[in-house]
Amino acid sequence: MTQVYYAEDEMKAYISIKYHADNNNKEYIENITSALGRNGIETVCIARDIEKWGEVQMSPHELMQEAFAEIDSSDLLVGDLTEKGVGLGIEAGYAYARQIPIVVIARQGSDISTTLQGIARKLFLYDEFEELTDFFEDTISLGI
Repeated sequence: MTQVYYAEDEMKAYISIKYHADNNNKEYIENITSALGRNGIETVCIARDIEKWGEVQMSPHELMQEAFAEIDSSDLLVGDLTEKGVGLGIEAGYAYARQIPIVVIARQGSDISTTLQGIARKLFLYDEFEELTDFFEDTISLGI
């Protein structure tokens, strides 16, 4: 069943993205978060919210348990597949199994697996981060 969200509804999106130990894509993550936030969508990001940009160390098992709990409490998984990572596939597969809508975004020219395309409700390729704000607005207003 398609869920339609309205401006007064609070929505939470789990951001699934390849993380780097040196946080060299921190600004990238913040740009995606900002585009979602401009549309009134609360976000959760493991690197930012759980690991505190590297200040908190967790075992892989603990990290995945945290990720699954956050996905379970989210209305949407937004996966940026500009850069491939095994964790992205695991998180997307988990969300799909839990019937949580998946939206895939990636920079133009990115290689998106057909498997992830197959489970995504929406796929959007962008050139500039500014394009994401309108995409998320359209996606939410039209129902995911």
